[in-house]
Amino acid sequence: MDLARTDFYVDGRWAAASGSGTLPVHNPATEEVIATVPAGTADDVDRAVDAARAAFAGWAAAAPADRAACLGRLHDALTARADDIARTIACELGTPLKVATRVQAGLPLTVLGGYVELAARGPAEQTVGHSLVVREPVGVVGAITPWNYPLHQVVAKLAPALAAGCPVVLKPSELTPLVAYLLFDAIDEAGFPPGVVNLVTGTGPVVGEALAAHPGVDMVSFTGSTATGRRISHLAADRIARVALELGGKSANVILDDADLATAVKVGVGNAFLNSGQTCTAWTRMLVHRTRYEEALTLAAQAAAGYRLGDPFDPATRLGPLVSAAQRHRVRDHIDRGLADEGRLVAGGPDAPVPDRGFFVAPTVIGDVDPDSALAQEEVFGPVLAVIPVDDDAHAVEVANNSRYGLAGAVWSGDEQRALRVARALRTGAVDINGAPFNPLAPFGGYKQSGLGRELGGYGLDEFLQTKAIQR
Repeated sequence: MDLARTDFYVDGRWAAASGSGTLPVHNPATEEVIATVPAGTADDVDRAVDAARAAFAGWAAAAPADRAACLGRLHDALTARADDIARTIACELGTPLKVATRVQAGLPLTVLGGYVELAARGPAEQTVGHSLVVREPVGVVGAITPWNYPLHQVVAKLAPALAAGCPVVLKPSELTPLVAYLLFDAIDEAGFPPGVVNLVTGTGPVVGEALAAHPGVDMVSFTGSTATGRRISHLAADRIARVALELGGKSANVILDDADLATAVKVGVGNAFLNSGQTCTAWTRMLVHRTRYEEALTLAAQAAAGYRLGDPFDPATRLGPLVSAAQRHRVRDHIDRGLADEGRLVAGGPDAPVPDRGFFVAPTVIGDVDPDSALAQEEVFGPVLAVIPVDDDAHAVEVANNSRYGLAGAVWSGDEQRALRVARALRTGAVDINGAPFNPLAPFGGYKQSGLGRELGGYGLDEFLQTKAIQR
């Protein structure tokens, strides 16, 4: 499988970049450079936005059935590439192949399939008194996506924007850009009109800034760090452009005293370590009633011991590397600070063995974490779980809400109504009760500094629509 790419996708065709700069793509499991992609410039962004603007009127006016047909062909083309997608993500991100196949390649297909159906329906109209209320596409969308779920996060923006009638210019992460090229091979095969979908690779300070600040971009949809989201908000505010932001998280997994403790801890550890902990919704704070706290620590240590580090293509591997050397350094620093703040090392830690090559960090569990400490407050984005004792339900809610983030969370209890009361009290955009599965049709997004707006399903489609009242 040839991973190297040399061009962008603009105005319905592959086109050379304006400059000669390139960016290396590393395999984080081996630390080797496996490909290069073009380093885009502001001029490249201009070309892509101009193409999108030229395509806007025609795509906005297209019949819902025609937009749905394009998305349906894209779904078919991506399905045919599912194996290559999983293997590419395993190479550029280090996700174990089994997880890459099921989650990294599988989830975007589910999400895209849902938008094929939503696109075919078209936006509903409503009569309010003597006014006809209609929904119209917001305009050209600049989509800036992260490295941790490099296809899902793109599809979660691209599919609803296209279903709504909005052309898109995409800037994927420079750390994991290769799967975006497989996506655009599929887009080219699907036969979208020229200019409707465009790709420019590059760095955030160059391509991301140019896209977020571009006067021809009507909306910026971004997933990534809270600090970058704040910067994008400032750039968009200068021209009063719409923004949708899916940002950081520090989600609490609340385990009440009547919970099935073995299941709650096992599932909680798995959630915290999914994708090597590089998941914004990861339940990285486990809150356990004091009467069951020591038992929970023992169970967490046992669960962590089952996460074997290694080659993403080895079927025995359960935990891959982190995405980069810089990310590994940040995670190790968080572990060191957590222990310096009198946390109790339960599993893993800085001295635990890891493979000689690759950006690996051992799966780590730290107990007795102060709810106000850095480890409990800051997003680590690595396989590190903080365990915190709580006294009762009210104390659990207080500790869970003691965060500037509010993206996700969980509650475990033998009494579903009790769990529901606690879930309603959590200031967060999503809560799973007793391990309920992820729902790709439900709204996804956060409270507080976890972002603005919602993705997925009909709520995600609404983000890309304007509302107009026509009086008759």
